[in-house]
Amino acid sequence: MQGRVVVVGSLNMDLVVRAGRLPQAGETLAGDSFFTVPGGKGANQAVAAARLGAQVAMVGCVGDDAYGRQLLAGLCAEGIDCQAVEEVAGVSSGVALIVVDAASQNAIVIVAGSNGHLLPPSIERFDALLQASDVVVCQMEVPPQTVAFTLARARALGKTVILNPAPASGPLPGEWLGNIDYLIPNESEAAALAGLPVHDQSSAQLAAGHLCDLGLARVIVTLGAQGALLVTGQASEHFAAPVVQALDTTAAGDTFVGAFAAALARGCSEREAVAFGQRAAAISVTRAGAQPSIPGLAEVGP
Repeated sequence: MQGRVVVVGSLNMDLVVRAGRLPQAGETLAGDSFFTVPGGKGANQAVAAARLGAQVAMVGCVGDDAYGRQLLAGLCAEGIDCQAVEEVAGVSSGVALIVVDAASQNAIVIVAGSNGHLLPPSIERFDALLQASDVVVCQMEVPPQTVAFTLARARALGKTVILNPAPASGPLPGEWLGNIDYLIPNESEAAALAGLPVHDQSSAQLAAGHLCDLGLARVIVTLGAQGALLVTGQASEHFAAPVVQALDTTAAGDTFVGAFAAALARGCSEREAVAFGQRAAAISVTRAGAQPSIPGLAEVGP
């Protein structure tokens, strides 16, 4: 079965520099290479879900600039329904400035641009997409009132609701928690949300357990090479990560989220969906760039 996924979120053009290491404050480094590639957490997750077997619709905004046209064309080329990707006049498209070091770690600065213009009325205009979906996915690179509206509407429609809380700087609003089926943070996001340090499986379990105590149904903490941890109330399960040689971790988390959503939408169990997401993310880190690194269904397997 090919499930239906709606992604409400950001579209960015990624401006990527590779260097031997990340610069310190006030320091100028000589980089090794530079390239531009379509990104944004929302768009990345939409591309991942589409390549990995789902029918996908994207809800977002681009600017009336060359980057916006490239971003929209890229999504359409993936077979994604882009009727709800609106162009905002006089505003630049979102951009992400990314530095990747020799160890494949990255530092990212995001300028929201047109993403800041995705507001609840846009979601209302395309409510039919939400109604037709199986899974609704949100992130936090668009205004919080838009995230809140989408979570509540998707819950009212009885959809499976996923929130990737990125970027996260503190606890989520309490009224959001009951509208989320799966919260999927990485280590730093889980730490910010729970107010607890997260650096390994044990500390991730404590943070995720705390988040469940606050009212979240299920938390999946992605731990990179340390795997992923699924926590539901007092129960938890660790999933070991496939062993690969990482080249670039950009969009690995987005690949996991999109793959997980696609698997749930086609009727997989949550355990199957986590394992599927891990296989897809493991392939993505062996390649450079955001969307170019995301694998297809034939590479990942069922």
